[in-house]
Amino acid sequence: MEPKHLSIRWPSILWLVRHGQSAGNVARDEAAANGHHRIALDHRDVDVPLSDLGREQARALGHWFADGQEGDRPQAILCSPYVRAVQTAELFRKAGGCAQDLGISLDERLREKEFGILDGLTGAGIRQLQPEQAHFRKVLGKFYHRPPGGESWVDVIFRLRALLDTISLHYAGQRVMIVAHQVVVLCLRYVLENLTEAQILDIDAQGDVANCSVTQYRFDPNTAQLLLDRYNALAPLEREGTPATRAPDPIVASRG
Repeated sequence: MEPKHLSIRWPSILWLVRHGQSAGNVARDEAAANGHHRIALDHRDVDVPLSDLGREQARALGHWFADGQEGDRPQAILCSPYVRAVQTAELFRKAGGCAQDLGISLDERLREKEFGILDGLTGAGIRQLQPEQAHFRKVLGKFYHRPPGGESWVDVIFRLRALLDTISLHYAGQRVMIVAHQVVVLCLRYVLENLTEAQILDIDAQGDVANCSVTQYRFDPNTAQLLLDRYNALAPLEREGTPATRAPDPIVASRG
Protein backbone atom coordinates (compact mmCIF):
# COMPACT_ATOMS: atom_id res chain seq x y z
CA MET A 1 0.00 0.00 0.00
CA GLU A 2 1.34 3.44 -0.91
CA PRO A 3 2.51 5.42 2.15
CA LYS A 4 0.03 8.13 3.09
CA HIS A 5 2.48 11.00 2.64
CA LEU A 6 3.23 9.99 -0.93
CA SER A 7 -0.43 10.28 -1.94
CA ILE A 8 -0.50 14.00 -1.12
CA ARG A 9 0.99 15.58 -4.22
CA TRP A 10 -1.36 18.55 -4.41
CA PRO A 11 -1.95 21.62 -2.24
CA SER A 12 -4.56 21.12 0.48
CA ILE A 13 -6.41 24.13 -0.98
CA LEU A 14 -5.79 25.84 -4.31
CA TRP A 15 -7.34 29.23 -5.03
CA LEU A 16 -7.38 30.68 -8.56
CA VAL A 17 -7.92 34.45 -8.65
CA ARG A 18 -8.20 36.71 -11.66
CA HIS A 19 -6.55 40.10 -11.15
CA GLY A 20 -8.66 43.16 -10.36
CA GLN A 21 -10.07 45.39 -13.08
CA SER A 22 -7.23 46.93 -15.06
CA ALA A 23 -6.84 50.18 -16.96
CA GLY A 24 -6.69 47.96 -20.05
CA ASN A 25 -10.11 46.50 -19.30
CA VAL A 26 -11.53 50.01 -19.05
CA ALA A 27 -9.82 51.20 -22.24
CA ARG A 28 -11.00 48.14 -24.15
CA ASP A 29 -14.62 48.70 -23.10
CA GLU A 30 -14.42 52.32 -24.22
CA ALA A 31 -12.88 51.38 -27.57
CA ALA A 32 -15.49 48.69 -28.22
CA ALA A 33 -18.35 51.01 -27.24
CA ASN A 34 -17.09 53.65 -29.69
CA GLY A 35 -16.45 51.20 -32.51
CA HIS A 36 -12.68 51.79 -32.52
CA HIS A 37 -10.30 49.25 -34.00
CA ARG A 38 -7.50 49.79 -31.48
CA ILE A 39 -7.40 50.33 -27.74
CA ALA A 40 -5.84 53.59 -26.60
CA LEU A 41 -3.04 52.52 -24.22
CA ASP A 42 0.42 53.94 -23.65
CA HIS A 43 1.77 50.78 -21.97
CA ARG A 44 2.84 47.33 -22.99
CA ASP A 45 0.17 44.85 -21.92
CA VAL A 46 2.56 43.52 -19.26
CA ASP A 47 2.78 47.03 -17.73
CA VAL A 48 -0.95 47.87 -17.61
CA PRO A 49 -1.86 48.70 -13.98
CA LEU A 50 -5.06 48.23 -12.02
CA SER A 51 -7.81 50.80 -12.26
CA ASP A 52 -9.01 52.50 -9.08
CA LEU A 53 -11.89 50.02 -8.96
CA GLY A 54 -9.46 47.15 -9.49
CA ARG A 55 -7.47 48.26 -6.44
CA GLU A 56 -10.68 48.39 -4.43
CA GLN A 57 -11.55 44.85 -5.58
CA ALA A 58 -8.12 43.53 -4.52
CA ARG A 59 -8.47 45.08 -1.08
CA ALA A 60 -11.97 43.62 -0.67
CA LEU A 61 -10.58 40.17 -1.48
CA GLY A 62 -7.86 40.62 1.13
CA HIS A 63 -10.35 41.75 3.78
CA TRP A 64 -12.49 38.68 3.13
CA PHE A 65 -9.61 36.29 3.69
CA ALA A 66 -8.38 38.32 6.69
CA ASP A 67 -11.75 37.93 8.38
CA GLY A 68 -11.70 34.16 8.01
CA GLN A 69 -14.57 33.92 5.55
CA GLU A 70 -12.68 31.23 3.63
CA GLY A 71 -11.06 29.53 6.62
CA ASP A 72 -7.28 29.56 6.48
CA ARG A 73 -5.27 32.09 4.53
CA PRO A 74 -2.78 31.23 1.77
CA GLN A 75 0.63 29.92 2.76
CA ALA A 76 2.03 30.57 -0.71
CA ILE A 77 1.11 33.00 -3.50
CA LEU A 78 2.16 32.39 -7.10
CA CYS A 79 1.57 35.30 -9.42
CA SER A 80 1.75 36.33 -13.06
CA PRO A 81 4.54 38.88 -13.60
CA TYR A 82 2.10 41.29 -15.28
CA VAL A 83 1.72 44.51 -13.28
CA ARG A 84 -2.04 44.19 -12.80
CA ALA A 85 -1.64 40.74 -11.26
CA VAL A 86 1.30 41.76 -9.05
CA GLN A 87 -0.61 44.80 -7.78
CA THR A 88 -3.60 42.59 -6.99
CA ALA A 89 -1.45 40.21 -4.95
CA GLU A 90 0.32 43.04 -3.13
CA LEU A 91 -2.92 44.82 -2.23
CA PHE A 92 -4.43 41.49 -1.15
CA ARG A 93 -1.48 40.97 1.21
CA LYS A 94 -1.54 44.54 2.53
CA ALA A 95 -5.27 44.15 3.31
CA GLY A 96 -4.51 41.14 5.52
CA GLY A 97 -5.34 38.34 3.10
CA CYS A 98 -2.12 36.57 4.07
CA ALA A 99 0.83 37.08 6.38
CA GLN A 100 2.52 40.43 5.75
CA ASP A 101 5.92 38.78 5.37
CA LEU A 102 4.69 36.19 2.86
CA GLY A 103 6.63 36.45 -0.37
CA ILE A 104 4.87 36.68 -3.72
CA SER A 105 6.47 34.29 -6.19
CA LEU A 106 6.36 35.54 -9.78
CA ASP A 107 6.15 32.84 -12.41
CA GLU A 108 6.23 33.71 -16.11
CA ARG A 109 4.22 30.56 -16.89
CA LEU A 110 1.23 32.38 -15.37
CA ARG A 111 1.52 35.31 -17.80
CA GLU A 112 -1.39 36.38 -19.96
CA LYS A 113 -2.05 34.58 -23.22
CA GLU A 114 0.03 36.26 -25.90
CA PHE A 115 -1.91 37.64 -28.87
CA GLY A 116 0.93 38.51 -31.21
CA ILE A 117 -0.18 40.68 -34.14
CA LEU A 118 -3.71 40.86 -32.70
CA ASP A 119 -2.55 42.54 -29.49
CA GLY A 120 -4.33 45.82 -28.88
CA LEU A 121 -7.14 45.20 -31.37
CA THR A 122 -10.84 45.10 -30.63
CA GLY A 123 -13.03 42.44 -32.23
CA ALA A 124 -13.97 44.96 -34.92
CA GLY A 125 -10.31 45.77 -35.39
CA ILE A 126 -9.40 42.15 -35.97
CA ARG A 127 -12.14 41.78 -38.60
CA GLN A 128 -11.15 45.01 -40.35
CA LEU A 129 -7.34 44.98 -40.08
CA GLN A 130 -6.60 41.25 -39.88
CA PRO A 131 -9.41 39.57 -41.84
CA GLU A 132 -7.31 36.48 -42.59
CA GLN A 133 -6.70 35.89 -38.88
CA ALA A 134 -10.37 36.54 -38.14
CA HIS A 135 -11.19 33.78 -40.63
CA PHE A 136 -8.62 31.37 -39.16
CA ARG A 137 -9.95 32.03 -35.66
CA LYS A 138 -13.49 31.34 -36.79
CA VAL A 139 -12.49 28.10 -38.50
CA LEU A 140 -10.07 26.77 -35.87
CA GLY A 141 -11.69 28.20 -32.74
CA LYS A 142 -9.83 30.00 -29.94
CA PHE A 143 -8.65 26.72 -28.44
CA TYR A 144 -6.33 25.97 -31.38
CA HIS A 145 -5.94 29.28 -33.24
CA ARG A 146 -2.44 30.74 -32.82
CA PRO A 147 -2.04 34.24 -34.29
CA PRO A 148 1.42 35.06 -35.68
CA GLY A 149 3.68 35.88 -32.72
CA GLY A 150 1.02 34.76 -30.25
CA GLU A 151 -0.40 31.70 -28.51
CA SER A 152 -3.40 29.41 -28.69
CA TRP A 153 -5.15 28.14 -25.57
CA VAL A 154 -3.27 24.88 -26.14
CA ASP A 155 0.03 26.76 -25.85
CA VAL A 156 -1.10 28.25 -22.53
CA ILE A 157 -2.17 24.81 -21.32
CA PHE A 158 1.24 23.40 -22.20
CA ARG A 159 3.06 25.84 -19.92
CA LEU A 160 0.47 25.43 -17.17
CA ARG A 161 1.00 21.67 -17.08
CA ALA A 162 4.65 22.39 -16.28
CA LEU A 163 3.58 24.88 -13.61
CA LEU A 164 1.36 22.28 -11.92
CA ASP A 165 4.30 19.87 -11.82
CA THR A 166 6.24 22.54 -9.91
CA ILE A 167 3.33 23.12 -7.54
CA SER A 168 2.96 19.41 -6.79
CA LEU A 169 6.70 19.16 -6.13
CA HIS A 170 7.15 22.21 -3.89
CA TYR A 171 3.74 23.02 -2.40
CA ALA A 172 2.14 19.64 -1.63
CA GLY A 173 -0.13 19.89 1.41
CA GLN A 174 0.00 23.69 1.52
CA ARG A 175 -2.66 26.33 0.94
CA VAL A 176 -1.76 27.98 -2.37
CA MET A 177 -3.20 30.99 -4.20
CA ILE A 178 -2.58 31.72 -7.89
CA VAL A 179 -3.18 35.29 -9.09
CA ALA A 180 -3.30 35.50 -12.87
CA HIS A 181 -5.64 36.08 -15.81
CA GLN A 182 -8.96 34.89 -17.21
CA VAL A 183 -7.53 32.51 -19.81
CA VAL A 184 -5.14 31.09 -17.19
CA VAL A 185 -8.02 30.36 -14.80
CA LEU A 186 -9.97 28.61 -17.55
CA CYS A 187 -6.98 26.62 -18.81
CA LEU A 188 -6.14 25.49 -15.28
CA ARG A 189 -9.70 24.23 -14.95
CA TYR A 190 -9.21 22.32 -18.20
CA VAL A 191 -6.12 20.56 -16.81
CA LEU A 192 -7.20 20.02 -13.20
CA GLU A 193 -10.63 18.64 -14.13
CA ASN A 194 -9.51 16.73 -17.23
CA LEU A 195 -12.04 18.57 -19.38
CA THR A 196 -12.50 18.43 -23.13
CA GLU A 197 -12.22 21.36 -25.53
CA ALA A 198 -16.00 21.47 -25.82
CA GLN A 199 -16.49 21.46 -22.05
CA ILE A 200 -14.10 24.31 -21.29
CA LEU A 201 -15.37 26.42 -24.18
CA ASP A 202 -18.91 25.90 -22.92
CA ILE A 203 -17.84 27.15 -19.48
CA ASP A 204 -16.19 30.15 -21.15
CA ALA A 205 -19.30 30.87 -23.21
CA GLN A 206 -21.41 31.11 -20.04
CA GLY A 207 -19.62 34.31 -19.02
CA ASP A 208 -16.30 35.96 -18.28
CA VAL A 209 -14.31 35.21 -15.15
CA ALA A 210 -14.97 38.19 -12.89
CA ASN A 211 -12.12 40.34 -11.64
CA CYS A 212 -10.97 39.21 -8.17
CA SER A 213 -13.43 36.30 -8.19
CA VAL A 214 -12.42 33.12 -6.36
CA THR A 215 -12.20 29.66 -7.86
CA GLN A 216 -11.37 27.09 -5.19
CA TYR A 217 -10.14 23.50 -5.23
CA ARG A 218 -9.76 21.30 -2.17
CA PHE A 219 -7.65 18.15 -1.94
CA ASP A 220 -9.71 14.97 -1.58
CA PRO A 221 -7.68 12.23 0.16
CA ASN A 222 -10.05 9.55 -1.11
CA THR A 223 -9.28 10.26 -4.75
CA ALA A 224 -5.90 12.00 -4.21
CA GLN A 225 -7.17 14.77 -6.53
CA LEU A 226 -8.11 18.42 -6.31
CA LEU A 227 -11.89 18.79 -6.47
CA LEU A 228 -13.69 21.98 -7.45
CA ASP A 229 -15.47 23.65 -4.52
CA ARG A 230 -16.54 26.89 -6.17
CA TYR A 231 -16.05 28.74 -9.43
CA ASN A 232 -16.06 32.46 -10.15
CA ALA A 233 -17.36 33.26 -6.65
CA LEU A 234 -17.97 36.94 -5.90
CA ALA A 235 -18.60 36.72 -2.15
CA PRO A 236 -15.54 38.87 -1.26
CA LEU A 237 -16.77 41.78 -3.38
CA GLU A 238 -20.43 41.39 -2.50
CA ARG A 239 -19.71 41.57 1.23
CA GLU A 240 -18.16 45.03 0.92
CA GLY A 241 -20.48 46.23 -1.82
CA THR A 242 -17.58 46.50 -4.28
CA PRO A 243 -18.79 46.52 -7.90
CA ALA A 244 -17.95 43.37 -9.83
CA THR A 245 -16.54 43.60 -13.35
CA ARG A 246 -16.32 40.91 -16.02
CA ALA A 247 -14.48 42.62 -18.86
CA PRO A 248 -12.92 40.29 -21.42
CA ASP A 249 -9.23 39.84 -20.74
CA PRO A 250 -6.74 40.87 -21.99
CA ILE A 251 -6.83 43.72 -24.50
CA VAL A 252 -8.31 41.50 -27.19
CA ALA A 253 -11.77 40.17 -26.34
CA SER A 254 -11.72 36.52 -25.32
CA ARG A 255 -15.13 35.79 -26.77
CA GLY A 256 -15.83 34.67 -30.29
